[in-house]
Amino acid sequence: MSTFDSLRFRNYRLWFAGALVANVGTWMQRVAQDWLVLTQLTDNSGVAVGITTALQFAPVLVLSPWAGLLADRVDRRKLLMATQGGMGLLAAGLGALVMSGHAELWHVYVFAALLGCVAAIDGPVRQTFVAELVPGAKLANAVGLNSASFNAARLIGPGVAGLLIAAVGTGWVFLINAVTFAATILSLTRMRTSELHGMPTTTRAKGQLREGIAYVRGRSDILVIMVVVGVVSTFGLNFQLTSAMMARTEFGKGAGEYGILGSILAIGSLTGALLAARRDRPRVRLVIGAAFGFGLATGVMALMPTYVSFAVACIPVGLASLTMMTAANATIQMSTDPAVRGRVMSLYMMVFLGATPIGSPIVGWIGETFGARWSIGVGSISALLVASGAALWARRHWQVRVRYHVLARPHLEVYRYEPGVGRVPEPRGALEAADAQTAA
Repeated sequence: MSTFDSLRFRNYRLWFAGALVANVGTWMQRVAQDWLVLTQLTDNSGVAVGITTALQFAPVLVLSPWAGLLADRVDRRKLLMATQGGMGLLAAGLGALVMSGHAELWHVYVFAALLGCVAAIDGPVRQTFVAELVPGAKLANAVGLNSASFNAARLIGPGVAGLLIAAVGTGWVFLINAVTFAATILSLTRMRTSELHGMPTTTRAKGQLREGIAYVRGRSDILVIMVVVGVVSTFGLNFQLTSAMMARTEFGKGAGEYGILGSILAIGSLTGALLAARRDRPRVRLVIGAAFGFGLATGVMALMPTYVSFAVACIPVGLASLTMMTAANATIQMSTDPAVRGRVMSLYMMVFLGATPIGSPIVGWIGETFGARWSIGVGSISALLVASGAALWARRHWQVRVRYHVLARPHLEVYRYEPGVGRVPEPRGALEAADAQTAA
């Protein structure tokens, strides 16, 4: 599969371009918001930054199931226009407040919570809408390119934000972000609806939330992914917080250097996204392996003695984290019944993003109490433990075996083994194939 296959489709090209512009603005705002809280509204309080992040993601825990129902019921394109417009208005409101000089910490908390409410509705529909833009055979490629767009923006946004904060202040960053949402809305309005690959919609009925939960409970492959991603997200994917604390307290750097760390992290993330776009079918084992690699990479990063060495160590961390997230997203989408895909993705988003409100204040407290390096170290340890636990569980319940060959290819071999039968071929070649047979 070619890395850029999905860009051959006009509707996807429009979506990719609009999302890229909006994502740059979003990353700019994230950096500006954390820097505003850390340096202007508090005295380097990691806990305050953690609370702000938590409030921004907490609504996912409450609203995601209903957002998934909306994604399964309504016109996804029109719903995206509404959510993108809402986030643009909130960014403009916070920018105006900061520019007027009246912004206080509780104001940022309120705007973070409101933005989280809109984003909770936006998340599931954004994830599932991609399936309407390309044929089913290109879905993995489209998901990978979506991640590439997000991380290309992550490469650009933090660095631009750092420069803008130093030059004109945080208020302008929020206002610029508000304007970028117009790009996504414009791309949605210019799409040819006749070329959309329609997905089935669900009519209103009782028990639809329970139906989505029951579907996930019956899929141990999805449950394994959610556990691994949930733990890593809770304690490891807090880069805004940990990078700000490292830049400020460990290395004595300013907003520009903090923004650069985000851009360097995105080099690895973008590489991982482009590699993901080439995979025809991601696998559960890739999620587990990437989580283990993330644990090793963050452990090394936490030990780096200088700003430069820390920045270089961000690259493999970005590669491992993006590989895990993209593999998890694509695996769930491609193996889920389209009729319940919105609800399943909403539950996944609830675990992935909803873990942040729990983890951010804890990680912020660890950073303040034991030092910024331990705020990264706790994520490293957690990732190693959950990945190892998932691998042992798969070995026991899915009868999975792993062999490494130093000289022969393939070097890493994963297969099923049944006692009394021996090695069992897997025509689909994925751990989810073994799980499907077990569930049956």
